[in-house]
Amino acid sequence: SSHFAQTFSTRVRLAASSPRLYPRAPTATAPPLTMAGKSQELIQQLLQAEKEAEALIATAKKNRLAKLKQAKDKAEEDLKAFREEQEQKFQKEMGTKAAADPSAELKGATEEEIRLVKREYETNKKRTVEYFVSKVLDVITDLTDTQKQALKMGTV
Repeated sequence: SSHFAQTFSTRVRLAASSPRLYPRAPTATAPPLTMAGKSQELIQQLLQAEKEAEALIATAKKNRLAKLKQAKDKAEEDLKAFREEQEQKFQKEMGTKAAADPSAELKGATEEEIRLVKREYETNKKRTVEYFVSKVLDVITDLTDTQKQALKMGTV
């Protein structure tokens, strides 16, 4: 018990001589209004900090919504530009196809076919004529046995 008393008195002396090392605790002799006032002050600080935190959260939410709206607007702009570009490509291709005259293309193909037929005709004309002439002039003058019998019976 005497050791405790010595340690306690040493601490009290040190606390009195160096307040930064051993801060003084509120004494029990302080009037109760001062303690209540400090509690009220701490409560007010907490309420103020709470309001500031709510304001900070509200600002963050507004900023987030603004960024989302900005991103959405940017995406819509990009989409609009892409659609316009694709529409221009489509119109260009359709314009080219519409400007191309399908009958002119068909006419060109038909003329090419006609040239091919005429060339083949010229190439094969002489041989074909010779073939027909040879067949016309190559007449068999002999009668077959069936034809001779028919003549004899008078059926022909």
